[in-house]
Amino acid sequence: MNATSMNSTSMTTTSLTTASLTTTSLDGTTTTELSRLTGETSDRPGDLRLVASQIRFEQRAFWRNRSRAFFSVGFPLVFLVVFNAINGSHRISELGGISYATWFVPGILAYGLIMATFMNIAVSTAIARDTGILKRIRGTALPPWVFLAGRIGSTLVTAAVLVGVTLALGVGAYGVTIPTSTLPGLVLTIVVGTICFTSLGLAITCVIPNADAAPAVVNLLVLPLTFISGIWMVLSGAPVWLDATAKVFPVRALAHGLQHAFDPATTGIGVEWGGIAVLTAWALGGLVVCLRWFRWEPKR
Repeated sequence: MNATSMNSTSMTTTSLTTASLTTTSLDGTTTTELSRLTGETSDRPGDLRLVASQIRFEQRAFWRNRSRAFFSVGFPLVFLVVFNAINGSHRISELGGISYATWFVPGILAYGLIMATFMNIAVSTAIARDTGILKRIRGTALPPWVFLAGRIGSTLVTAAVLVGVTLALGVGAYGVTIPTSTLPGLVLTIVVGTICFTSLGLAITCVIPNADAAPAVVNLLVLPLTFISGIWMVLSGAPVWLDATAKVFPVRALAHGLQHAFDPATTGIGVEWGGIAVLTAWALGGLVVCLRWFRWEPKR
């Protein structure tokens, strides 16, 4: 082989080595095959930017689905208006004579948080799994954990919107006051409760057989617990065994924790530590179930 051929071969090899095939990522940015293969830093946004983009996408999809948004956020507000229209002038003698709104607003806030987190993420994830979206996500450049983080983050944003609107309506329309001394307890209960029911929402998808069954399964689990947890009515005369049963579940822990923080007679920072312990235990249990049994594909 003469020198000219060797130089030509060398130049060709060099060109092939340095040339890069551009690929387009999900957010429209480009990266190079060379960078991907060598592990060098690419132009692809960082993990936090990917998660933020996924949260924005999930939020747009959520609010564009009007029926889903109504049942997750609007439905609890309808209950708040209707029940206060019926009982707004009443005083609850069993609880020291506090107004009905002061007792009911935190209860319906608990119900709304459950709908916005547990119900929302369980049903939407079951649908995404059955329609093959979760399976296809694993075949794209988007890391699966980013997809789940975006879905969880979107759920937390929706929960925050619900909390803001419910409190604004309770304070502005029904004259409910939140004692400043118990604000730490209110915030802590909302945060821990939101994390708990988001975790449980993902965990329950492990036992939901298909998307059609998701709403029925979730309502079957939630609705009976709301009735024995003091959300719709004061349960001062409930049987001891029923009260003990309710205390085991996170619905009662969340509702009672919020009602405790709203109660004008509450002293201290307003934290119901027993309820926080129950919510934390259920959150950890949900996380364990997710890590062990979460499915990206439907059952065959």
